[in-house]
Amino acid sequence: MARLAAAGVVGGWTPIYQIAAHAQGAGTTPPGFPAGITLYRQAFQNWSGEIAVANVWTAAPETPADVATIVNWARASGYRVRPRGYMHNWSPLTLEAGNAAQQVVLLDMTKSLTKVWVDTSSRPARVTAQTGVSLETLLAKLETHGLGVTACPAPGDITLGGALAIGGHGTAIPAARETQLPGHTYGSLSNLILSLTAVVFDAGKQQYVLRTFTRSDPEIGAFLVHVGRALIVEVTLEAGTNQRLRCQSFVDIPASELFAAGGSRGRTVASFLDQSGRMEVIWFPFTTCPWLKVWTVQPVKPLFSRTVNQPFNYPFSDSITQPVSDLIKRIVTRGECQLTPLFGQTQMSIVSAGLALTFSSDIWGWSRNVLQYIRPSTLRVTANGYAVLARRSDVQRVIAEFVQFYQNRVDVYRARGEYPMNGPVEIRVTGLDQPADAGSGAAAPLLSPLRPRPDRPDWNIAVYFDILTMPGTPGANRFYREIEQWMLSNYAGSYATVRPEWSKGWAYTDGAAWQDMPLIGSAIPAAFSEGQPAGGRWDAARAVLNRYDPQRIFTSPLLERLLP
Repeated sequence: MARLAAAGVVGGWTPIYQIAAHAQGAGTTPPGFPAGITLYRQAFQNWSGEIAVANVWTAAPETPADVATIVNWARASGYRVRPRGYMHNWSPLTLEAGNAAQQVVLLDMTKSLTKVWVDTSSRPARVTAQTGVSLETLLAKLETHGLGVTACPAPGDITLGGALAIGGHGTAIPAARETQLPGHTYGSLSNLILSLTAVVFDAGKQQYVLRTFTRSDPEIGAFLVHVGRALIVEVTLEAGTNQRLRCQSFVDIPASELFAAGGSRGRTVASFLDQSGRMEVIWFPFTTCPWLKVWTVQPVKPLFSRTVNQPFNYPFSDSITQPVSDLIKRIVTRGECQLTPLFGQTQMSIVSAGLALTFSSDIWGWSRNVLQYIRPSTLRVTANGYAVLARRSDVQRVIAEFVQFYQNRVDVYRARGEYPMNGPVEIRVTGLDQPADAGSGAAAPLLSPLRPRPDRPDWNIAVYFDILTMPGTPGANRFYREIEQWMLSNYAGSYATVRPEWSKGWAYTDGAAWQDMPLIGSAIPAAFSEGQPAGGRWDAARAVLNRYDPQRIFTSPLLERLLP
């Protein structure tokens, strides 16, 4: 377990140590770094532990003005600047594995840039927040004012800035006969933005300055989901009336019924979406029944539901039990991959028992208390991620075809004695980023995976697929590539389209993620351009981001390939 923890596989490796800029062993301080702004060396590691850099110059700006000061220093000194939050990310948008991070200064946005102001006098209400605040803190603040969101990411340890950069989302579409509330959206959190303040280059002043863009400004479209190619310090979001939600967990529905072909009767994903509009599937490998969570808007507590007043109500999924840790050790460190089926079955048995023992199979409370459920202590896995845009009427077909192909590939690999996938498949369904949700004249988020296709108004939902596995599992990248290539060919034409989930894995070769250059240079830009009006395509977003950062202060090796 010590080896696994050191590798970031279990238990997490927290880069807690800081080396003061002028301490012995810190190294040569970046020349001319602005006085009065805290600077130190600190380790960086992403969620799965696959990106780890021991000593990176890290600054802790106290104000947005400090951020602009650092950026102007970086421009004059040949440095790049990358904002850093809680590092709950898989893709190397900040730093790349094996990169020594020379000529890079990270900005720890979580130290001071965390202020939140709520304005309940406007209609709908507004919340202005600095981007270093965590989603857990932000949603808790909204709750005290009677406000909330329709859906959000499950972890609480994500900064607002990080979530907005990649189009962070939850899982929700309108249930049958459900009316959308003012201040809410069924799309990503980015679609709630009313205005934002970014650090941008001013050609007249020949320096980087703070500039605020409103949602009606066409140029804001490139910043709403910027994939790390910009630096946002503050945003104003709309917020709607908070809702009470009931979350029910089901562990007795066979996968064959839940994932049945489109048009099937019974307890299918489509039936739960019609009933409640909000669901998530967690399907552990080599198990027959997935863990299905269904959220239902429920103003009055159901008789048998348990009231919860805090988030993270599944403690059994937040820690690693001894049986699971033993299996991980044998599979990952000893190469006993044949234990993978037992590993999946053990995880599911813990879920089933845990739900019963903690009385968590039917809980009820304010939205954030049932929507956020992942703590940093959960199992650290790697993941791919894609959004499939399609018609709501095709949602069951989209899921059934994926499950059939995935299961077929798992069986083929198993017959060869290979087990590349030892984590669950996760499935969520969301609405799209309809600009009108943010008011008349609102610009569309150009790089959001949930951006609608104007030429395909019938494509009104997105199915998110994520497949999880332990970092370093043999054959995983080859398996991911097969899934990716099949998805691109299957969800195409007049049926559907596929876009990458920026924070996860995509553009696979047989050896690594984010390395398929034809996909990065051609297919992905096309997926964000097809059906879009002139001036609203991939190249338009890239041109705006390059115009406001011509020195490319806000970039990384991956972004150099993706948005050159």
